Order: sequence, then structure tokens, then C-alpha cells
Amino acid sequence: MPRRMKIASRGGPDPVTGGLPPRRRNHWRTLATMLPRLWPEGRTDLRARVVIAVLALVAAKGITVYVPFIYKEAVDRLSPETVAAAAVLVPVMLIVAYGVGRILMVALAQLRDAVFAKVGQNAVRELAVETFRHLHALSLRFHLERRTGGLSRVIERGTKGVDFLLRFSLFNIFPTIIELGLVCVILAYAFDIRYAAVTGVTVLLYIAFTFAVTEWRTRFRREMNDLDTEANTKAVDSLLNYETVKYFGNEEHETRRFDHSMTGYERAAIKTATSLSLLNTGQTLIFSGGLTILMLMAAQGIAEGVLTIGSFVMINAYLIQLYQPLNLLGTVYREIRQALIDMETMFDLLQIPAEIEDAPGAPPLKVEGGELVFENVTFFYDPDRRILDDVSFRVPAGRTLAIVGPSGAGKSTIARILFRFYDISGGSVRIDGQDIRMITQDSLRAAIGMVPQDTVLFNDTIRYNIRYGRPGATDAEVEKAAELARIGPFIERLPRGYETRVGERGLKLSGGEKQRVAIARTILKNPPVLLLDEATSALDTHTEKEIQAALKGISQNRTTLIIAHRLSTVVDADEILVLEQGRVIERGRHDALLALGGAYAAMWNRQREAEAAGEETIQEAGPADDETAPGKAAELEPLTADPGYA
Repeated sequence: MPRRMKIASRGGPDPVTGGLPPRRRNHWRTLATMLPRLWPEGRTDLRARVVIAVLALVAAKGITVYVPFIYKEAVDRLSPETVAAAAVLVPVMLIVAYGVGRILMVALAQLRDAVFAKVGQNAVRELAVETFRHLHALSLRFHLERRTGGLSRVIERGTKGVDFLLRFSLFNIFPTIIELGLVCVILAYAFDIRYAAVTGVTVLLYIAFTFAVTEWRTRFRREMNDLDTEANTKAVDSLLNYETVKYFGNEEHETRRFDHSMTGYERAAIKTATSLSLLNTGQTLIFSGGLTILMLMAAQGIAEGVLTIGSFVMINAYLIQLYQPLNLLGTVYREIRQALIDMETMFDLLQIPAEIEDAPGAPPLKVEGGELVFENVTFFYDPDRRILDDVSFRVPAGRTLAIVGPSGAGKSTIARILFRFYDISGGSVRIDGQDIRMITQDSLRAAIGMVPQDTVLFNDTIRYNIRYGRPGATDAEVEKAAELARIGPFIERLPRGYETRVGERGLKLSGGEKQRVAIARTILKNPPVLLLDEATSALDTHTEKEIQAALKGISQNRTTLIIAHRLSTVVDADEILVLEQGRVIERGRHDALLALGGAYAAMWNRQREAEAAGEETIQEAGPADDETAPGKAAELEPLTADPGYA
């Protein structure tokens, strides 16, 4: 398509986001975007939780900094020079206070996490819902170009990254930096500026090394994510097309494609793991070197009589106590960097603009009769190749118009324009005099019922799939719609009736059964305008006649637009349009078009000859038994024969 060529010229469409090449976001901007979700508007309960969590954090850090002082006093009071039988109670109380302090450090940290959990999960849920809603708001163009497997993996990784980012950015990185600063101040005040300097240099080297190596490792993580997405996309695509794989015996071909992606993922994962070992080793060397220098300085102070044994223990306690958050700082930074990478593509999805949007202040559609008018409609992706060129027609309320023509003539594009999946390039489309670009999309689509050529059902029950036409419908209304679609008796004969599951994309149903479910769904929706997009072209003749009878029933008193391949299905239409290369070349009723002897008549004659040839072949093969006729087999076997329904 020309549109794709345009995109490619800007650097190529992203295979996941499907339309726009992703741009690398500034990580600080991503953080700034996420942090307001910790203070949501109108949620005083969540804001109160944030305040409580912060207070618990401050209290925990205060106790963390003070506990080594208690430890020092307890050690000094227990030294041979100061301990006495009468003074045993004091060190015992200090030891108890030390134990209580350690307990409070952990308890307050757990309280903080428990209180904040609802805030974090609420933010994750809102972002996931926002992304899901945005994906449904994007244009059909985007969804035709996307890769479903990769898209689902991107959203999964992105939401997990958000969860990690929200929890650790607030309660680990910033508090750890503050704690490091406090420890340096305490060491400088209680001992010597040299202790603070060594501690500060150690911490700075540790942080600088961690950040530098983590930035270097980032490309390995990004490569690993890309290959993981690619492998998942291939796996999902292959499994969704299971039958096609089997038809062509390409199981090994699909396995090789998947293995190729997984081999690349394996190489990237190995690089990630080995670079992590290098990072951990370097961190340990830096911290242990700093700790050793401080211990030597403290030992010299004791030898000179400047420091006590308690002071030595206090310095060691501070450094050991710092090791956990300092080590966690490296881990958290790595994980946050990785979370930010995981979130990049998901945020890119949110940045893709919705191609079709409601006009500001657009009112809902008001349907009086359902008259449908296309006036001088032009549509193209590229001006050099027009899909529709000056197409005009009118369908009076309650009447039927059929559109026929060869493949690629633009028939299905008319259906997509009517649903406003695309906006037209010129002209207007009106329902009861209202331009569909000036009304809300929800009200427009609520007024139109669709029976497509290829009905794709949800992997749920028959009842759910029929009720999808109107989710609030009662069971009785669902069953009545099934009866009108002439599928009710068949469903009732199934072991599980309406609770029968139809399988992935409805693959456990035959084509005729899926079409009847689609008809029942449309009956339940009860729209004033009905669109039949080649609804029987993929069915055998026997099933087609039954479906046509059901369609004729639901189209009564409805404005109906039929897009057809088989001309036998449109002979009763009030008007027939013949479309070729995006232009209307003939129009009229069936008999008048045959008498005209033009394109429609030629199409009719070709189809009649093909049908006659098919009938001769069947007669030569002998009459089929009623129970094994194509229509019966298609209608009864897929569900009743499947042991999974027992």
C-alpha cells in the first residue's frame, strides 16, 4: 500500500506498534510521567496511604541510622574496663533496645510496603486499562499492520515494569541516597572527616561503576527484548494458523523459524548474564576495598587510644548496614533501567494518535428511518491510487441496496467507511441527513448491524457470543434471537446447550453455524441499518440458502446494504450497484441490468455457467445421502462429534 511506503520512507514501521517507528523516550520524562500516578486525583484514600507509607519510611530510616549508636554503647558498656556487676542492667537494656530497633526497622518497612501496595496496583491497573482502551481507539490501519503476539508481550512487560518502577523509585532509590548522606555526616561528626571522605568516595565509585556498566548492559537487554518479542510473535502467529501449517506440512519450517529467533534470544541472554557477573564482581571489589580501609583506620584509632572497641564495631555496623541498601541500589537501578526499557514501546503505543476521532461536541446519531446516502465519496491512501472515486448512491429507509463487482473494486471499503473505520477523502456519508463525521462513533456503530463474510467468534460459550450483540440482554432474549436465526434447535441438541464453548476464533463450528451465530448476534442488537458483507460467499449452496432465508427475515423493515460476490443472493434487491476500480459503472434492478447486457450480465452468465458445471459434477458422482450432504455435515458434525463437548 502507498501508505506503508510513506511510513517506510521515515525509517520503517515498527513491527509491533504497526504504524509509527518508536522513538526512544527520555527516562527522566518517563519517571516524571509515572510519579503523578502515586498521587491520583480524587482518591483521598490512596493519598492517605502514600502519606502513611512515607511516614513509615522516614521512621524506618531514622531508626536505621540510630541503631549502630545503641550497638556501640552496648559494646563499650560490656568491655572489661567498664563492666561491673552493679552495672549489668545498663548493657542489657541497650541490647534489648538494639533488638527492638532491628525489629522496628523491618516492621516499618513491611508496613510501608503493605500500605503502598494498593497505590501501586491501582496505578498499574489504570495504565493497563488506559493502554487497552487506547488500542481499541486506534484506526483499522494500525490493527491491520500490527503483530498481535508482539503487541501482547509489549503490554505485559510494560505493565510489570510500571509496577516495579512505582514501588522502587519512591522507596528505594531516593531513601537510599538520603541514608548514605546521613551516614557520611554522622561519621564526620562522631569520628573524623577522613571516615566520611572514604565512605563518600567508596559510595561514589560504587554508584559510578554501577551506572556505567548498567548503561553498557542496556543494549543487551534491549536486544533480548526485541528477540523475545519476535519469537513470541512467530509462535502466536503459527498457532493461530495451526490448520494452514498442517495443510502444507510446514511444522518443521515453523519450528526452524521459532528456533532462529530463540537462538538470537539465547545469545543476547548469555551476554546479559555474563555482563551481570562482571557488574556484581566489580561492586563487591569496590565496597570491600572501602570497608577494609575504614576498618584499618578504626583499628589504628583504637591502637592510639582515640577510639573504643564500640567505635570500631559502630563503624563496621554502619558499613555493613549500608551494604544492603547500597547493593540494592545497584540492583534497583539495573531493574529500573530495564523496566524503563520495557515501558518504552508501551508508551510509544500511547503516543500513537487515534486516526479517527469524534468532532468536538459531536452529538449522538438520531435515527428516524435509517436512510443512507453516499454522495460523491472519494477515498484513497495515496492520491495516485484511488480506492473509491466519486461514488454516489441512496438507500431509502427500509429498502435494500446491493453492491457487486470484482475483487479489489472497493466493495468492502464502503463497509469500513460506513462504520467510520476510515474517514473519506472527499464527499459525504449521511444517515437520515446527518454526516457521520459530525456524530459520535459510538452512536454510529450502535445503529449498524454487521454480518461479515468471515465471522470470528470469541473463545467462549455460544450464549456469550450471541449476547455480544447486546451485553445486557437476558437469557430469554438470547434464546429468542437464536430461534430467529434458525440455530436454536441445533444449540438445544448439544450436550451443554448454550454453554457450549466454540473454541479459538469459533473453529469448532462450521461456517454455516458461525454465520447463524453472527445473525443471532445482529438480531439481538436490533439495529436500524444492516450491513451484509459477503455473508454467504464462503458457504456451500445448501447452507447458503438456509442462511439467506435467515438474512431475509432480519432485513425486513431495515435499511440494508449488501456487499455480495454471488449474484444469486442479490436478485431481490431494490437496487444493484456494479463497482469496478472504485467507480459505479452500472446500477439498476436485477432484470434491468441483465437486459442491459453489460458488466453485470457478464458476471451473471459466468456464475451461472460455473454453477451448472458444478451440478453436472455432482450428478456424475451420484446423489448424496441426506445425512451426509455437505450442508448437513457442516451443520451437525463439528459440535456433536467433538468429545470436548460431552
